[in-house]
Parts: sequence; structure tokens; C-alpha cells
Amino acid sequence: MSDKNNHSLNDAIRNELVLAESLENSGDLNLAFHHLERAHVLGQASTYEHTRIHWRMFKIAIKQSSLSEVWGQIIRIIGALTKTPLGIYPKGNTGGSDVWFFKTMSIPEDLRRIIAEK
Repeated sequence: MSDKNNHSLNDAIRNELVLAESLENSGDLNLAFHHLERAHVLGQASTYEHTRIHWRMFKIAIKQSSLSEVWGQIIRIIGALTKTPLGIYPKGNTGGSDVWFFKTMSIPEDLRRIIAEK
């Protein structure tokens, strides 16, 4: 993997996280979560990114008072920490508790292009 292409992936993850933070700060938690889902698809191959994105999802779930999402994110944080280093993660999965954590999902075209560049 070239440094330039890895840089593009990292930039894309960072952009999604910045958008999520801005939306979270403005009170649009649903759209913030959507951008975390996009960051999740991009970053789930990295234990660090995967775990920190689930942590951010967890924090939004608390703000939303969603017990099912809070619980789902706790499970997913543990999974990200223990399974990702072994390469066990379903490609395209958006990371929310509304999706089975081992379900592979189709990747949006714009994200697929970014991932393919790495």
C-alpha cells in the first residue's frame, strides 16, 4: 500500500469524523451517527479506527438515551478490540446496533473507490 493512498483513506476517515463532530455539536445526532457509519466502513480494517469510531457511536447513543444502541456499542467495542487485529470484521458493515455485527453489507460507491485506492 502506498503512503499516498493510505493518506487518502485516512483523510476520508478524518473528514467523516469531523462532519460527525460538527453535526453532533449542532444537535443533529442522527446525521452525525450516519457519518460515523461511513467512517466505520472506511476504518474498520484498522483496530485503532474501528475502536474509536465505535466509541464515538457509543457516546452518541448515550446522548440519544438509546439503551439498545449503548449495549450494542459496548459489544462492538469489545469486538473491534479483539477481532479486528485478527482480520475478523464484515466488510461494509455500518457498525450500528440495528445491523447484526457479522453481517457483510454492500459498500456505497464513493466509499468503495476510496477503499480500492489503498
